[in-house]
Amino acid sequence: MGRTGAGKSSIVMTLFRLVEPEEGSLLKIDDITITDLKLNDLRQRISIIPQDPILFSGTIRFNMDPFNEHTDQEIWEALENAGLKSTISELEGKLEADVRANGENFSVGQRQLLCLARAMIRNSPILIMDEATASVDIETDAIIQKALRTKFSNVTVLTIAHRLNTIIDYDKILVLNKGEVLEFDTPKNLLFETNENGELVPSSKTEFSKLVDETGPVNAALLRQLALEKKIE
Repeated sequence: MGRTGAGKSSIVMTLFRLVEPEEGSLLKIDDITITDLKLNDLRQRISIIPQDPILFSGTIRFNMDPFNEHTDQEIWEALENAGLKSTISELEGKLEADVRANGENFSVGQRQLLCLARAMIRNSPILIMDEATASVDIETDAIIQKALRTKFSNVTVLTIAHRLNTIIDYDKILVLNKGEVLEFDTPKNLLFETNENGELVPSSKTEFSKLVDETGPVNAALLRQLALEKKIE
């Protein structure tokens, strides 16, 4: 997380090797430098749900499984987990129903849920959420958040979020500023400190705590409570 220009999207572009670093240490996944991997191998193991959901002209089936690697049952299961099974079932042609250019015959929320279902069926070990819920309604956001915490429980999820409530129960928070790492710790450690009496009290020293406070006293209190309740696996 970080303010505009902090470098959040740059990390995503580097992970996919859309840009190559000119100097400095390179990103590693499981102790393997990403530049040592074939580009196709790297990108097959990373899924992304972007802010602007991308669909292609064709059919529902093609958008879900463009390389024809999965069964109908697997596709329907992913659609059900994304809350879209009934919607697709009602379409003429069902999985063979047409998807117009850029998915114009679907709402923004439905397009985002289709991207979610596509990520589920790919079953990549790394999932990137790039402001994925910025343009959707509360109901769609709730479906996505539930899926992240259930269907992607064994996946490394990297989230760029515009709502602090979205990431407050994550394992670690990375705070960036102008391309530099300011903070990297658990939400609890960033929001609380121990006083002279050994008591855990709210902290206002970290950049993350300042951003939490900017959401207002009521929501800030809620965020701190959620951070306290987070269980470290």
